[in-house]
This record gives sequence, C-alpha cells and structure tokens, in this order.
Amino acid sequence: MSVNRSRRVTRTDVAREAGTSVAVVSYVINNGPRPVASQTRLRVLAAIEKTGYRPNGIAKALASGTTQTYGLVVPNISNPFISSMAHALQQAAFADGKVLLLGDAGDDRQRERDIINNLLHRQVDGLIYTSVDRHPYIDLIMASGTPCVMIDRIDKNLNVSSIQVNEEQAANRATRHLIEHGYRDIGIICGPTTMLNTQDRLRGWRQALEDAGLNVNASWIFSTDYTRAGGYEATQRLLRGPRPRALFTTNEQQALGCLRALAEHGLNVPDDVALVCFNATPESQYNVPSLTAVCQPVTRMAQAAVGMLKAWDGEARHCEFAFDLQHGESCGCKPVKRPTS
Repeated sequence: MSVNRSRRVTRTDVAREAGTSVAVVSYVINNGPRPVASQTRLRVLAAIEKTGYRPNGIAKALASGTTQTYGLVVPNISNPFISSMAHALQQAAFADGKVLLLGDAGDDRQRERDIINNLLHRQVDGLIYTSVDRHPYIDLIMASGTPCVMIDRIDKNLNVSSIQVNEEQAANRATRHLIEHGYRDIGIICGPTTMLNTQDRLRGWRQALEDAGLNVNASWIFSTDYTRAGGYEATQRLLRGPRPRALFTTNEQQALGCLRALAEHGLNVPDDVALVCFNATPESQYNVPSLTAVCQPVTRMAQAAVGMLKAWDGEARHCEFAFDLQHGESCGCKPVKRPTS
C-alpha cells in the first residue's frame, strides 16, 4: 500500500494496510476494550509502523478527560534561577508521563494573564505558577477548576497548593552570616518593594540587624529590578554616597551586576565590600569571587509540585522546604575548591 504523505495518516489507512477494521485498530491502539488476537495485533502494529500513523492526541484527550500536559507560568525565563526551576519541573513532569507547556510572561502582568487563559483553554491537567509581581490571578484559575501549585508564598486561606522556602528566614540567615563576619554597616539591594517576596526579604534583613543591635540605615536600601542591570544600576547609586561595608542582594543576578559596578570603581569583594545573595544557581560557584548565597532545593521542590498536581483531590497543601546557605568567597569566607560538576 502506498500512503499519500501529503496528508495525515488515519486509522482507516492503518486498517486498510492491516486488512482489518478501524474498530480493531482502535482496540490495539487503546489496548481495549475488546481483546484482539495476537496475530491480528502484530499485523496492526506492523501497519502502524509502515504507514507512520500517530494517534490524535487531542481526540484521545477529549475521550479520556486528560491532556497529559501541565502548564508552567513564570515571570521571566531568562532569570537563571527561574530557568533552573523550569528545567527541574520539566524533568519531574516527564518522569510522570506529562508534557510541560512553558509560558514566559516576560515580566508583563497582562501577558501573564493571557498565557494563563491560553493554557486553560488548552485544558492542561494542572498549572505550576509564579506570578510576575507575586499578585497571582488565582480567581481566574479557581474558576476553571484546574489544579494549581504556586511556587511562592500564598495566602493560606486560598484553596491553592504551594511550595516554597521561608524567604524571610532565608534573608535573615544570609544577613546574620555577614554580621557573624563582624560587619556592622550592612545595606541591601532588593527587588521592587511592591512585590511580596521583596517585602519578605527586606523584613528578614531588617530583623537580623535589629536583633544584633545594629542600625537599619534607610539610605542603604536600594530597590531595583531582579536583573543584572538592576544590580549594576543600584550599586552605581549606592556609590554616590557613604557606602556600607557589606551588602545583601536579593537575587543572584543583582549580585552579578553589583560586582561589575564595584569592579569599575576599583573596589574589591570582599575586602572593600562584602556580599551575600539570594537564589544561587551553579553560576554562583564559578564566579570570581564565588558567591555566598541562599540555595533552594530546586529538584525536590519540582518533584513535590508535580506530585501535588498528580494527587490533587480538591484540598490545598502547602510544603515548606529547608534552604541552605552556600558559602563562597564574596563574604570573606576562605576560598572554596571549585566544583567538579
């Protein structure tokens, strides 16, 4: 049999090649509901291979009530921490037999809403979601009845599952590490103050200083974007006045921008300005100096998020993970051996 490759191969083509009915072909593909003789099954499988037939996933989804897909909505995939989380989620979803559809909001709230609507229209089996400004479109998702897991802090009164680390505690621990080195004048480069995670990290920084009896200098709070450009620009502003002895930057990208600006002014890290940051990726360990940074257990968090979607029964669950403080050279710790992986 010669199949016209300019059109989609159908089950009718397979049935014709195998010398059987379309119904029998369906029984073989779906492994039921009726049994098929072994010799007939082999003929159908050989016909599928010869014709290049691929089952219609959309039709199968309509019949089964599942699309075997999850949607992932992120603020900006260019952020290395976000991309590392997306990679871990893709791996976890694939291990569960799912395809992960990525929606990158590009730091745009309207685009974020459009992406969510698009994924919901595609009838994904669940959503994994981090909002651009930490004010998520929960009502939109709940109205659809689609299971959702937030990779973020969420109001626990909402019926939405979440995975997170305690960012306030993590920021507090990073700041205390600077204090333990003997630094007393400690500033912060943070994200936009309207964002909930920025507020958490600011509280952690402030509380660590207050607990140590240190001055919280409002002029050493520099709000900017969670980007390298943001960190660079904030450091330029910082260097126009009396500078702090140490800095906590609220993400790795800000830290990299900060290092560039300090180097341009001939300042050494940590001898002139010590530095710790939030949300380390492997890039932190290969930087010179290596960065002391808060690490989130990305792989375990991704596995938990996919597990929550798979086990969704209408009841929200919240899972908080322990964070780790990765010691690098940027704070004044002794040089560490470069990783081998």
